[in-house]
Amino acid sequence: MTKPSKRSAIHDAKIEAVLERLHGAADRQFGALFFHYLPKLPGLFLGKGIQWDKTKTEFYRDKYIPIERDQGEFLYLLARSINAKTIVEFGTSFGISTIYLATAMRDNGGGVVIGTEIVPEKVTQARKNIADAGLETYVKIREGDALETLKHLKQPIDLVLMDGWVHMALDVLKLLDPYIRVGGIVVSDNVGTFKDDLKAYVEFLQNPANSYRSATLALKAGTEFSVKVK
Repeated sequence: MTKPSKRSAIHDAKIEAVLERLHGAADRQFGALFFHYLPKLPGLFLGKGIQWDKTKTEFYRDKYIPIERDQGEFLYLLARSINAKTIVEFGTSFGISTIYLATAMRDNGGGVVIGTEIVPEKVTQARKNIADAGLETYVKIREGDALETLKHLKQPIDLVLMDGWVHMALDVLKLLDPYIRVGGIVVSDNVGTFKDDLKAYVEFLQNPANSYRSATLALKAGTEFSVKVK
């Protein structure tokens, strides 16, 4: 069994082996993603970001497009630091980020990651990957449109990971907002990549009137880190 790398914060060989397998599979898709985005790269290099085309979501049905390893470590440590017991993840995909978060739930002594995923094939594979890591006890994946599956949450939320379809991000955040506790955290991927599409979303989080304090961190070209303060 593969031993955890020296830089890992997780210290669990079984989980690390699953994560390395999944990150490796995601890395091997880089070529397809590169050529898909090639016509859009000038805008990204000029700091304008890439425009999200919600009419071409079929391309992404078998793509990982996960958080990076550093982001995963960050999420794990963050969930540990606030002793998170309830985490909501918008965009589970194949379950890479879910595994980092569920490991924190286990190490915190219990809790649940509520995942959301609209692609049925990804839900099936994510559940298998999470089971391979031995973390199924700490995860509940809700299949379908997040604007429906995340209605009527019954518990306060400690941490939210926003990493789903960017055109839905603000609506999902507003749906979750009443349940995010004071001191709760929202981590948002891709805010640098899809800068224009997520402009209103980031502005909402950075507007103090909406009860958050927020900053864009230099993780994966832009990760928004937001804390609910009232």
